[in-house]
Amino acid sequence: MANLKNIKWKHYINYIVIAVFTVVVSLLSFSGVLKNSDIYLLEKIAIAIILAVSLSMVVGFLGELSLGHAGFMCVGAYLGGKTAVILEPILGEYPTLIVSLLVGGLVAALFGVIIGLPALRLRGDYLAIVTLAFGEIVRSVFMNSSDESFGGSLGLNTPRFDKNALFIIALVLVLACLAVTQNMIRSKHGRAITSIRDNEIAAKATGINVTKYKLLVFTVSSFFAGIAGVLYSYSNFTVQSAKFSYTYSIEILVMVVLGGMGSINGSIIAASLITFLDVKLQTILTGNLAVLQDLFYAVILILLVIYNNAPSLKGFRDKYNIKVLFDKFKRIKKNNPSKINDDEAKWDRVPTKIEMDELLSVDMRVSSQYTPDKPEKEDNNV
Repeated sequence: MANLKNIKWKHYINYIVIAVFTVVVSLLSFSGVLKNSDIYLLEKIAIAIILAVSLSMVVGFLGELSLGHAGFMCVGAYLGGKTAVILEPILGEYPTLIVSLLVGGLVAALFGVIIGLPALRLRGDYLAIVTLAFGEIVRSVFMNSSDESFGGSLGLNTPRFDKNALFIIALVLVLACLAVTQNMIRSKHGRAITSIRDNEIAAKATGINVTKYKLLVFTVSSFFAGIAGVLYSYSNFTVQSAKFSYTYSIEILVMVVLGGMGSINGSIIAASLITFLDVKLQTILTGNLAVLQDLFYAVILILLVIYNNAPSLKGFRDKYNIKVLFDKFKRIKKNNPSKINDDEAKWDRVPTKIEMDELLSVDMRVSSQYTPDKPEKEDNNV
């Protein structure tokens, strides 16, 4: 019990929420309550969370601007999807998924190392330009590939995984991404990474290997982007290079910025909200109204960014954010007199020698032997 009291449960609240959510939606799916559109939305949300959390490692914690995240996702989607096409007739569905995830993630991580070694010597806008160029080069290579290799401009057809199980696997991989990210950031390596973000020169002066940690973060982030790409290939059962343009990298970056730089929970919430809005707008605005999808989507994003960052709304945000409201609710619940059960001064806990139902009597008669104390004479010499 003593060890449980020492656990900082606030560090694990996101694990608990996602795990409980996964169990609930799994039961709903197996009972037939969830519709196909809901399952597809959950797949998209899980992929978006993995992308946002992995990019948050580079942008939020390392402090470097990367616009090539969609490029690493593209590598994972194409190579993982191609692996699935080749191996599924041989290994079956589940073993092929595991192998495809490993292939897509590891190849994306390898590209992260190859690009990261020269690119991470750059800073700021120059790094953003290089990573942006990498994403466009990768997309162009797969677009101009042959039909026999990666499908060319028409895209690569990939096998569709069981729809009732893929979103569960994707949510489990979200937990794995959170575990790797949070454990790394809260370790001594994470303190070194955040020190590079705060002041790179001071970090070098204290003996921190800046290149090593930059490359580590870039590689891990690329690995999970590749994992998200493989999940995308299984979810859409086709991979087209047009999806992985620089606009998609900017969309992932918006999730990180909207959720708060260096906030993992914020990235999770922002990724879920933006993906939900995107999918629902595509569902609602159909026909002639489909041209308004991007307009409404952009307006909603602008309003969310203004609310989250406008200085004039800081007082409102500080007063009505979720943490403040939750603390206020806890304080009200704690101070409720009807809920006090551990009061040591309660009457039934005070030890007494006389039971309360006994009749107490006092003899008020003056005894003849009783002589009241005489008052002392005042000392006038004082």
